[in-house]
Amino acid sequence: MLGVAAADPPVAGWPQFRGPDGSGVAVAALPPVKPDGGKPTWRTELSPGKSSPVLWGDQLFVTGVEAGRLVTLALDAETGAVRWKKAAPEVSLESVHAANSAAASTPCVDALGVCVYFGSYGLLAYDHAGRELWRRAIPSPKSMYGVATSPILDGNRLLLLLDDDENLPGSKLSRSKLAAFDRTTGAPVWETARPYNRGAWSSPVLWRQEQGAELVVLGDGRVAGYDPATGTEKWYVGGFAREPIALPVVGDGLLYVSVSLQGGRGDAELDVEPFWQAMLQFDRNGDGRIGRDEITPQFTQPIRPELAPGHPGFGLPLDADPVKRAKRQQEIFDRLDKNHDGFISKEEYTSQLSPGRGSPRLVAIRPGGSGDAAKSQIAWEIHQGIPEITSPVFHAGRLYLVRDGGTLTCVDAATGAIRYRERLNAPGQYSASPVIARDQLYLLSAKGVLTVVPAGDHFAIAHQTDLGAPVVATPAFDARTLYVRTETTVLAFR
Repeated sequence: MLGVAAADPPVAGWPQFRGPDGSGVAVAALPPVKPDGGKPTWRTELSPGKSSPVLWGDQLFVTGVEAGRLVTLALDAETGAVRWKKAAPEVSLESVHAANSAAASTPCVDALGVCVYFGSYGLLAYDHAGRELWRRAIPSPKSMYGVATSPILDGNRLLLLLDDDENLPGSKLSRSKLAAFDRTTGAPVWETARPYNRGAWSSPVLWRQEQGAELVVLGDGRVAGYDPATGTEKWYVGGFAREPIALPVVGDGLLYVSVSLQGGRGDAELDVEPFWQAMLQFDRNGDGRIGRDEITPQFTQPIRPELAPGHPGFGLPLDADPVKRAKRQQEIFDRLDKNHDGFISKEEYTSQLSPGRGSPRLVAIRPGGSGDAAKSQIAWEIHQGIPEITSPVFHAGRLYLVRDGGTLTCVDAATGAIRYRERLNAPGQYSASPVIARDQLYLLSAKGVLTVVPAGDHFAIAHQTDLGAPVVATPAFDARTLYVRTETTVLAFR
């Protein structure tokens, strides 16, 4: 048995995105503390995709895209051998951001088999031998980056968030909704409209409490709790930024919700220096300013300075067409060159940076809310060190958050006090959420650097290794193994 939700019996396997109840913690697992990136126990090549692995018994499940078809794969957890591979019905793949994939949603699994969701098609269910149990086509939600939400199981209910940028026909309200389906047949059980929510990239989680479970959904600007049996909204807390990605997390009776500002900024106070340092990557002659003749094909205004120029999330979007791209780059340069002398100085550039509207937030919410619960149920909140993509992880009275640039923050979960904020010596973007086993945090950068940090109030790096391939999926555990999915492989460290 691998993990427990608060006050619940052990849950077999790693059954959904981030494991038991989305916690990111494998309580009794004993994976290696010092995995060697060059010497995995096994390595299996597979179809490209960004879904995270899930486990049940001796099988590991992932999804991918192969020759334009969406596929679900089952691997032997002991050896890595592919046991079966099933293609979804042939459909046109949804349009996704360069950093996303049409196979981004993580499956969920139980004793009956595995359920997968593809934004391009809908839901599919297979038994453990790969026989299709049922299928349900669902219109593709529209969003600026493509679908990333993952389904979860609650007994005989499959729960799926379908937030959407598309409006209802003839309406200014969105067609966003939260839906439950019968686990054994795929038949609809209930559906709750979310007309004021737009496309988001979080997934639902179950908040198990003494008085019963609540289904918690983080959406556009607010988090809400629902009755999982009926879909009835019970409470909400607003005031979050527009683009939520992280999952809420539960610990010591509280719910913790984190959302950065649009563009990924995680601190309320704007530090202009990283942005200028990112701009200086275009300063080819080293004179401390950017000249018009230093506009390269990758030149743009940085949004996420931790990323490298050319990364799809680095700066203001550019057109793929070379003529349109060059025109857009000239427009960006002219706007930043305030005195029109043909150069962008540090003063010119930093004077135009804006802290933006709102504030990044990590909020602790007490149970028992009703209606607008912002005033009555918020225990504490902080506004620094907030990740854009990764979810927090709770363990032994502490929250851990890792954000772009390779900064790890440890927070006292009862008070919000920051215990430490340290760099991991592994810079760049972080898309894989932190996970914990044997009192160790396992942290993976998008470049593929794995860092192991002991849990607790004092920061130290126990181990660091380069896996040699990009990683955006969140790792999984079984009793003695760490599983890491890169873009085209699964690696097992036992």
